[in-house]
Amino acid sequence: MIAVSSLSRRISICALAFAMNSPCRAQVATDHSSQENATHVVEAWPDPLITHTGKAIQSASEFNAIRRSELLHDFEENVFGRTPTQHLPESMDVDSVDDHAFSGTAIRKQITITVGSTAFHRKLHLLMYLPAQHTGAVPVFVGLNFNGNQSVTTDPGVELTDVWMPDPEVSSVPLAKELEGHFHGKPAETSRGADASQWPVAEILEAGYGVATLYAGDIEPDFASGIAYGIRPLFFNKGQSLPAADDWGAIGAWAWGMSRAVDYLVSDPAIDAHAIIAIGHSRFGKTALWAAAQDLRFAIVISNESGQGGASLSHREAAESIAHLNIAFPYWFCANYHRFTGRTEELPVDGHLLLALIAPRPLFVASAHDDPFSDPEGEFLSAKAASSVYRLFGKNGLPADANYEVNKPEGKTLRYFVRPGGHDIQLSDWQRYIQFEDENRPGRSD
Repeated sequence: MIAVSSLSRRISICALAFAMNSPCRAQVATDHSSQENATHVVEAWPDPLITHTGKAIQSASEFNAIRRSELLHDFEENVFGRTPTQHLPESMDVDSVDDHAFSGTAIRKQITITVGSTAFHRKLHLLMYLPAQHTGAVPVFVGLNFNGNQSVTTDPGVELTDVWMPDPEVSSVPLAKELEGHFHGKPAETSRGADASQWPVAEILEAGYGVATLYAGDIEPDFASGIAYGIRPLFFNKGQSLPAADDWGAIGAWAWGMSRAVDYLVSDPAIDAHAIIAIGHSRFGKTALWAAAQDLRFAIVISNESGQGGASLSHREAAESIAHLNIAFPYWFCANYHRFTGRTEELPVDGHLLLALIAPRPLFVASAHDDPFSDPEGEFLSAKAASSVYRLFGKNGLPADANYEVNKPEGKTLRYFVRPGGHDIQLSDWQRYIQFEDENRPGRSD
């Protein structure tokens, strides 16, 4: 475990660009934090507006035509792995509709998305709420949940579909839950609403937004041997029994699953297909960023404390390390990512480049000051470094004189905010996100 270090530590990583034949340019950030009134210089590498051949990107069209594909390839090759391009058979069945959910304030829909052949397939269960009194097409937040659809609300009408639970036989073994054995079974009634504090459905509906969520375990269970039960083997080539070094990991699979939810949403006339919002907390914050980087149907993106492998800057080596990710969660990323365990300086990408792939769409990077593993200062610097791409598109990111400061929002189309407190997504966070969406809905001027 590596604690967050002061920003006064100089991050000297540009030099590696020469070895990798990838040009870079220093990004200078001035930070007058609440803890330190000092000036700090931070170098972010590589420059999001310099191509591998050293060409300076001069326009938004050049970024889309040249740099975007370079960055996607770099993340596929070194971090998340390649998302398969082949399309599997896919069907969508609306299992139930209740026009009077939440005491008549909501429409609840439960949809089963079946992917694969009759003999070899997976079923993804999508839960969606729309405001009952809303007129016209509705904007919708889309995100994955940790513990099953029944965990996000106390609504007794939500179906109790099977979830993955730690094996009680190993409950006394001192292992991270992601490395334990698990079994598949029906969740208890007492699990209803277990995570409701992170999903304030009533408040979201009252603001005029819908919410759609998938259980991540339907896409791939979140433990080391979960690949056997997820969708990734459906894409194996004939004779293949192990992922290739650049095949996608679980985060890539989860991101793919978020796009399958969008497949349904864009087919539903009650949904505003131009206002689909990707949201994710923690590991699912990384997922939301990668999903939206690949799928432009996500119009707005919320990264809530996504940390290493997400919004923060790996080369700072100031928070959760790549080594920790690869030991505790070896299945999240592609096998190639393990090459950078203990060799962070060789990683050819970083968080600001992932954020750059969202441009020019509205992006909210949210942090918590007392969440050292997510590296809130690194997430701030990453958002600041990605702002040059937003400016290229004529959008407002973080200003050049922005400082890391608790409870002070920075930026507009690309916004950063750090609140007090620890690793969580709270009602106050959602209130900020709803306000951000209200300000940045498609069709509004910057």
